Amino acid sequence: MNQEELISKLIQLNQISSKLEVPETERVELIENTTEFINSFISGLDEKKVFHERKAHYLEINNKKRILPELLDLYRREVVETGINAASGKHMGYIPAGGLFVSALADFIAATTNPYASVYYASPGAAEIENQVINWLKSVFSFPETSVGNLTSGGSISMLIAFTAARDKHRIKNELISKSVVYLTEQIHHSALKALRIIGLEDIIIRYVPMDEHHRMRADKLLEYIEKDIVDELNPFLVVGTAGTTDTGAVDPLDRIADIAEANKLWFHVDAAYGGFFILTSKKDLFKGIERADSIIVDPHKGMFLPYGVGAVLVKDKASVLHSNHYFANYMQDANMEEMIQSPSNVSPELTKHFRGLRVWLPLQIHGVEPFVACLEEKLLLVKYFRNKLSELGFKLGPEPDLSVSYFWYPFETDSNEKNKQLMKEIHADGDVYLSSSIINGQFVIRIAILVFRTKKETVDKAVSMISRCLAKVK
Repeated sequence: MNQEELISKLIQLNQISSKLEVPETERVELIENTTEFINSFISGLDEKKVFHERKAHYLEINNKKRILPELLDLYRREVVETGINAASGKHMGYIPAGGLFVSALADFIAATTNPYASVYYASPGAAEIENQVINWLKSVFSFPETSVGNLTSGGSISMLIAFTAARDKHRIKNELISKSVVYLTEQIHHSALKALRIIGLEDIIIRYVPMDEHHRMRADKLLEYIEKDIVDELNPFLVVGTAGTTDTGAVDPLDRIADIAEANKLWFHVDAAYGGFFILTSKKDLFKGIERADSIIVDPHKGMFLPYGVGAVLVKDKASVLHSNHYFANYMQDANMEEMIQSPSNVSPELTKHFRGLRVWLPLQIHGVEPFVACLEEKLLLVKYFRNKLSELGFKLGPEPDLSVSYFWYPFETDSNEKNKQLMKEIHADGDVYLSSSIINGQFVIRIAILVFRTKKETVDKAVSMISRCLAKVK
């Protein structure tokens, strides 16, 4: 191909490729279409079903060009109206995320401006926003300024970073793996066990510490297990406490666990993914000792009501985290070492990632902290209100919850588990409010998890009405 042919081909390709740059008039129209869709979605949340038990269709990619209004209608039918509508205040099943609107704006801005937040040299401002969010989290959980942190996709990656640091700090490798011991309870989130497997500790010894009647780890049993393992010449190295279990919302006795971990030189990790931000509320005393942990994880997409996709990890031992994650490549030589320390990529397995910091930073700048705290306090009271209403209907209740998760079941005279399962099926078939289930101490139970910022007293009243009419079908 000579130069003239090359130029001709470039002109031809440009005519096609330039269509990716949408002109301003079309951008305005696309934004108007999207705004209309979003406003209709938000305004209709209270009245529409939160759960549709059907599969999605018609979403294949076939290279047929379509206009945005048509695609938004398809999205409404095949995404919004299938499965669980997690933005709805009527989602009280799994630990929900709220979908705060200002965070959606932040994502739109971040995706449009597209800064490379992972490396300080590439975008000092974006990296600084990420670091300032981490600094704010350090202040919330009374972690030292010298600790490090990272904004991740969620609790699973946060757990991975924390456990890798613990592994490397205690040099758990080779023949030591099969002699090393991790202590946790059966209420632990499955991401902890998954993380251990991913980082090469599948053959480690796992001790499930007994719990009390409120589903909290028994510190006396933890100490007993550790002391026995030491006598047996094993290597206790990690204890995992939970500040808000997924099943029951329980908060382990963190301060007592910290005493035991410190005395026996164990790494103390706290999973606060769901419950961590309740430290800002009247429940603060429950979290005493969390500041003594070696690492914690917390999910802003849960307790701060943000859209899915932003978790956080804080780790005190900077050297261990850097050992696990820092890597220098020739193509990064323009970033000096001073700046490298400020780069989020050096404390995470991710090099390229979405600019997550803006979706946390922008809502805090616009709303301040007070509405978040008030919303969390409201959720605590709504669980009490919900439980009172269920008691009036004759339901049996789990223990008084530490946070905003609880459970209940109906005391059918015969076939209790099967009939409660049937009740759960009727609730899902109704779809007005979404609840989930679990099995606790052999009993099939229905779970309440109240955390969406849109969940209000009126929402709970709708849930109670739904449960009452579904119960009438099973009795």
